[in-house]
Amino acid sequence: MSETIDNQADRVRRLKSVIAELHRGMPAEAVKAKVRDLAGRAGSSEILSMEQELLAGGMPVAEIQAMCDLHSRVRRGALAPHASQALVPGHPIGLFRLGNAALRDRVLRFRTHMDSVLAGGGEAAILAWRQALHELMDVEKHYERKERLLFPFLERHGFSGPAEVMRGRDDEVRGLLKNLTEALAHADVEEARLLAAAGEAAVKAMEEMICKEESILFPACLDTFTEDEWAEIREAPPRHGCRLEEPREGHPPGGAVALAPNEGVQLPTGHLSLPQLAGLFRTLPVDLTFVGPDDRVAFFSEGPGRVFTRSKGILGRKVQQCHPRDSQDVVNRILDDFRRGRRSVAEFWIRFMGRMVHTRFLAVRDEAGAYLGALEMTQDIAPIQRLSGERRLLEYGNDAPGEEGKKSIGAGNFGLES
Repeated sequence: MSETIDNQADRVRRLKSVIAELHRGMPAEAVKAKVRDLAGRAGSSEILSMEQELLAGGMPVAEIQAMCDLHSRVRRGALAPHASQALVPGHPIGLFRLGNAALRDRVLRFRTHMDSVLAGGGEAAILAWRQALHELMDVEKHYERKERLLFPFLERHGFSGPAEVMRGRDDEVRGLLKNLTEALAHADVEEARLLAAAGEAAVKAMEEMICKEESILFPACLDTFTEDEWAEIREAPPRHGCRLEEPREGHPPGGAVALAPNEGVQLPTGHLSLPQLAGLFRTLPVDLTFVGPDDRVAFFSEGPGRVFTRSKGILGRKVQQCHPRDSQDVVNRILDDFRRGRRSVAEFWIRFMGRMVHTRFLAVRDEAGAYLGALEMTQDIAPIQRLSGERRLLEYGNDAPGEEGKKSIGAGNFGLES
């Protein structure tokens, strides 16, 4: 075992040394010969380790990104083919590979229609090329899934540098496709033909990324991630289109972190200690009140900037009893609509003691759609309404949204009474 580890460390050191020579200006072919002569053949995880050590030694991320394609060309002779591994149906890497196969098909269609434009095709050929480019833009979903689902675990295992380098290369592909889309949108026949070089550059960059994923990223993940980590990836929430698509049957669910009741709360997307959970609710720039399915107040958040004060005396009371009599009919109608599934949101906004108060009532349901209760969210949105232009640089000041909410304004009576 120790001999294997020593051999791997030696390959990483030697790879790092010859790649550093490439950065110092040694011709690529000379570097390629040195890489090819390495004793043994490096695995994909060793390639990531080499990049991580270069970055830890002070080499800028931008420099590695700029040389990334040259890296690929010179190290292919040293990269050991990854042993074929049978993946159960629905394994995340299997789905990523299916995504790459679909991207290859779209690249082929893109080139076919681009060639038609170059061969003298008219408006119909340009239209088909635009459509092929539009289909190619689905690479954004692939990259977002990779960056949201795989990169956090790479970073957990100490490969933050390679993840950052690959993210930068993804951004370059995004930029090439975006610029081409904008240029081709209104191009006439002659202008479209001049864009062929930009089109070829974009799809070559995509193909190079597919190669990096298939030969380095995916094998390294398979060698490094645990079964529980794969389960976390498989069960990721479907935000922003980042959940992997079917087929997903057959991949076992992973073990969640087991917590004793006094240690905290285990949730589908992570766990929080009780002090963290209480601190989170105190910090949120919105006031929360939760009413259970029996219409009784079960919880409210505390914070110095609450718009409407609460006391613990409302806990367990019927929510209707916490409102003025002339608004109880509205409360009953909202809850009845929520309970029957007719509505899921009710919104109100009023001016109150110098604030613009926005209140939302949201139906809370389980995954099957069964009603669990109602959540009231209240926020002073006046500071947000005053925003204009953009702030892209870090600035601290009392004009940030929510800062004014740190001043208590006393009791009010719009949501629940105290």
